[in-house]
Amino acid sequence: MKAKANAKANAANAFLSIVHRPLSFVHCTLLLCTFLCGCRRYDPVPYRGMPKEFNLGYQEIYGHCYDSIPYSVVALDLYSDSLTLDKNHRMQGTGYNLYLSDIFVSDSLLTPGEYHSLPLANHQTPVAVTPNTFLPGRDWDGTPTGIYLLYVEEGKLQTIQLLDSGSFVVRDTTNGLLDLQFTLYYRNAYGSKATYRPHFQGELIPWRKK
Repeated sequence: MKAKANAKANAANAFLSIVHRPLSFVHCTLLLCTFLCGCRRYDPVPYRGMPKEFNLGYQEIYGHCYDSIPYSVVALDLYSDSLTLDKNHRMQGTGYNLYLSDIFVSDSLLTPGEYHSLPLANHQTPVAVTPNTFLPGRDWDGTPTGIYLLYVEEGKLQTIQLLDSGSFVVRDTTNGLLDLQFTLYYRNAYGSKATYRPHFQGELIPWRKK
């Protein structure tokens, strides 16, 4: 019994180390500036304002960054409208940024297939991480992790929408690009569960994190 309890405690600690991985430089900088400027965070984003198409995509490559997990980690960083990154990887322009912070893969990159969010009963419930899974959206002391959608206007963060869970499918296209179709879930302004189905087709620019 003691061995089983120790194993469960070790699994919980391993899981908590995952969800507390530092944010990417892009999001850390943007959220810090928002906090210093006193912007209200977590304002609900109306469904009609959430874009259905993203036109620019990055694939952040983290490799084997967790000692307790034998899989590589990548993150998806997608942009809509005129929102882009400058040469210093800072956001500029206006649009939405869909971010999935921790996607677990067998290889070092996303491959065609179906990916599902990990089922978490609460913030501290450990789960078995398998390939083609990713962390759901969670609020850790005012900081978004997992899946979330940012609305940025002229380089300034306006709203953050956490996305609770969901899935996405990656397909190859005939012209060598990737097609990503998402089915994501969130709580709307009335507290009801809503569905968000964005889409991306194009090249995912690799960005290896150092």
